[in-house]
Amino acid sequence: MSAASTASATDTDTGTSTASAWCVDPYADALRDGRGPLFLRRTDGWLLPLEVERWCAQADAADLSALRRCEGAVLDVGCGPGRLVAALALRGLPVLGIDVSEAAVSHTVELGGQALRRSVFEPLPGEGRWNTALLIDGNVGIGGDPDALLRRIAQLLAPDGLLIAETAPVDVDEQVQVHVTDAQGAAGTPFPWARLGSRALLRRARRLGWHADGQWTADGRCFVALRRARTERISIHSADTPNNAAVISSQRARNTSPDEPVDAS
Repeated sequence: MSAASTASATDTDTGTSTASAWCVDPYADALRDGRGPLFLRRTDGWLLPLEVERWCAQADAADLSALRRCEGAVLDVGCGPGRLVAALALRGLPVLGIDVSEAAVSHTVELGGQALRRSVFEPLPGEGRWNTALLIDGNVGIGGDPDALLRRIAQLLAPDGLLIAETAPVDVDEQVQVHVTDAQGAAGTPFPWARLGSRALLRRARRLGWHADGQWTADGRCFVALRRARTERISIHSADTPNNAAVISSQRARNTSPDEPVDAS
């Protein structure tokens, strides 16, 4: 399939609903304030805390364990307030963050990073040429369909490209409806989300032609590195290329991080 059609109608609809959900006030307000509490709330009332303070801080040791593995031009999918984009730029790597939240992208740009307000399922610069893609802070859940997301990342990466993903610290494989909520109960529109442990991600990835390139834990967080087969060729449509140099300047972007859930009761 040509990368001009970067997503199916279902993928596009999912991306649109997710984008709307991450632009609601509780999330934007939390990023502006640099603190939570903020949660993903499942329809049965179960809460997943989101680590806003960590996202708004500098990259920590666990983050750096992933960033040290990055190769060439890096696409940070769901970059949030931009700590990873900023850290990679300091390391001299060309990096672009994408996110659906305007507040997140603005924060990234304020840090001196480059970011676009864009869903991963929309057309992106440099399709088929990115050397590394990041799905950190629970972003394997974007769209609520891990297989569709893995296929999309494969379109974005160059042959033999690297995906570094953070997984849930528990053995889980679930696709659910959630909404963003704060401590006062302010909530956005429900949207599809997924949570995957390392085993579930590896199982799904192998079915789709990825192979494991590493697996590790750091400060209680779990990571998996996946690589496309060198012979994979993916059609592209964008005239923009990463080119191992700065890719795009500003616009706007999103993020979430699954830790152990807490009971809402």
